Amino acid sequence: MRGKLIFVLFLFLAIINIQAKPEEEGPLKKMKQIRVVALDTVRDAKIEFIMPDENLNDIFEENLDSLVNSWYVQELFFPGNREVSLRDSAGVVLPDSVYVQQLEQIEAVVTLQFNKTVKNFIQLYTIKRREQVEIMLGLSANYFPIFEEILDKYELPLELKYLPIIESALNPRARSRAGATGLWQFMYGTAKMMGLEITSFVDERRDPLKSSEAAVKYLKQLYNTYQDWQLVIAAYNCGPGNVNRAIRRAGGKKDYWAIYYRLPRETRGYVPAFIAASYVMNYYNSHNLLPRMPEIPIVTDTIVVNHLLHFEQVASAIGIEIEKLRSLNPMYRRDIIPANPDKPYALRLPVDKLMAYIDNENTIYNFNREKYFPDNTLVQPTSRSASYYTPVDIAGKEKLYYTVKTGDNVGYISEWYHVRASDLRYWNNIYRNLIRVGQKLLIYVPEDKKAEYEKINSMSFEAKQQMIGKPAARAGSTNDEEPLDPDYVYYTVKRGDNLWTIARKFPGVSNTDIMKLNNIKDDRSLRAGQKLKIKRKA
Repeated sequence: MRGKLIFVLFLFLAIINIQAKPEEEGPLKKMKQIRVVALDTVRDAKIEFIMPDENLNDIFEENLDSLVNSWYVQELFFPGNREVSLRDSAGVVLPDSVYVQQLEQIEAVVTLQFNKTVKNFIQLYTIKRREQVEIMLGLSANYFPIFEEILDKYELPLELKYLPIIESALNPRARSRAGATGLWQFMYGTAKMMGLEITSFVDERRDPLKSSEAAVKYLKQLYNTYQDWQLVIAAYNCGPGNVNRAIRRAGGKKDYWAIYYRLPRETRGYVPAFIAASYVMNYYNSHNLLPRMPEIPIVTDTIVVNHLLHFEQVASAIGIEIEKLRSLNPMYRRDIIPANPDKPYALRLPVDKLMAYIDNENTIYNFNREKYFPDNTLVQPTSRSASYYTPVDIAGKEKLYYTVKTGDNVGYISEWYHVRASDLRYWNNIYRNLIRVGQKLLIYVPEDKKAEYEKINSMSFEAKQQMIGKPAARAGSTNDEEPLDPDYVYYTVKRGDNLWTIARKFPGVSNTDIMKLNNIKDDRSLRAGQKLKIKRKA
């Protein structure tokens, strides 16, 4: 009996001691110290881990949006290729136990845990950004075989092929605000360290083959350091220095979840996003997602180029769109292959155009040779004689910048500044007419009219149209639009909205209801500023 009393007293003192211990600073003090494989499962209790419960979706939404808004996607994907019924367009939310079970069934060397942060990313992919995911599923048919072959060559886990999904949304032209470029989002210094060529004309970070080889080599180097794939993935995102500091601050614990809140915010979302991408790429059928196949040819081959060559020479000779050449060869920054006999480069072409190129090779090289390569030399990109480059300066002209507003287009802007639309596209490297709100456009105007044109950037749309004697109504609108029905509630579409997010704002309304009421046939046809009839007023 006395022994029991001593034990109870000891336990009581121990509890008091624990409660008296000062709490850690920051978010750590609010989190449960457990390892989470499932929300209702605790494993590996010998080490304390943190259950993350953050919504970090905003970090990766920008990549998804930039993908779907790019020429690369707008032009190369058939608009009617998707065959998902309206009933299925909102996606499916599954019980947590199903997510856990399906993650456990994926054959992967990288551990795929499930927690609330992972769940948020799964719902981002399967509900909020369904269209972008369907596009990535289609693009994966082109890129995953490349990734898998190189990963297998270096004996790395094949599931690392999902990294470019969260890095670039499988967009080889992706460029982050920090300057990371390509499918694998290499920064300049890391790319040079891994042997990638970056010049005024070539950026091998945008070469799917060479950048993948460099990325896999880099991942292998990181694994030799950490011997833990989740730490490797984290270090790939934020650099080994940040991971090492996080490990030190966590008392030497070498586990991603143990150092979770010691990492930068983006990296905290990086591994959960990777797990979610792994899940979605394996179980997209469970969420009524259907791959959308691009028009870009999946079957391609390469030709060795030994002399200077411009894309326009190739396009004119073999009947291929120059934008398709750019999509197949994104590593060439200025539509030029700066090849010579001592340093050849590769040109990737659709297989059905390969023989046409071989049969007309001499004709292709000779076409407008003096225009593109005077004296058979490579004209510097800053030279005024190179009319197809962005000039550093134009005699008698002044530089101005215009910030794109909602509703603007290339035609409007070129009229306001009295410049050709083709010049505006050339000065700003605009593919077709794709511009985005907030983008700053470079414009050259006469020196003596600079002050006059500077005012345009701050003028209203109506004032700018009045200035050139044009009606104030925007393209596609009418002055005699049908008045809004006062018996209904209306919603004005904002940038980034989709039918699912709009329907959530109105209890009892589904995205299908909105489509029927507004006679919408395609849920991808929404545009910013559009007014939607939602439901009858109570």
